[in-house]
Amino acid sequence: MKIALDVDGVLADVIVSWLNYSNTIRPAIYKHEVTDWEFWKKFKIDRFDFYIELSSCWKNWISIPPTENDLSSITKLLSTMGQVDIVTARERSTDSFVKSWLNHHDISYDNYISVIDGPMKADLDYDVFIDDSPHNAEKFLKNSKKMILYSQPWNQHISNPSIHRVSNLTEAIEKIKLY
Repeated sequence: MKIALDVDGVLADVIVSWLNYSNTIRPAIYKHEVTDWEFWKKFKIDRFDFYIELSSCWKNWISIPPTENDLSSITKLLSTMGQVDIVTARERSTDSFVKSWLNHHDISYDNYISVIDGPMKADLDYDVFIDDSPHNAEKFLKNSKKMILYSQPWNQHISNPSIHRVSNLTEAIEKIKLY
């Protein structure tokens, strides 16, 4: 089995780091208020500013918290189920920081695949995708791909019987066992 595992929002809680930064230069925003993928519109933040700031958070990768405790053990267990590749959408300039973060947290994976745009992931050959993006979810469905949606405030509106929602990676492992 080939498993595509996302980083931002699934392994790394990078939005927490971005909020910490943003809250020093703008009125405070809290994670529970980030209810849309393009939430910056609601807060009148320029899209390009948001993406530049989010990428710059990776320069201080050591400060980015994991989404859950014991990701090392969980990803080791996931790796026993098949090939686990990190499949992420990002600026190439942040790849080395992300790899350092993965290494620091002892995340088990076979390959690191970086695409320019998240929905491009659906064009890749994987048996299942573990992701948090509602845009990616739409493309996975359109391409008849199996998807496990890692629950986040920005994807709560996604409801489709073909998508399995999980609140942690241990639940994802249980779902994969059913495939």
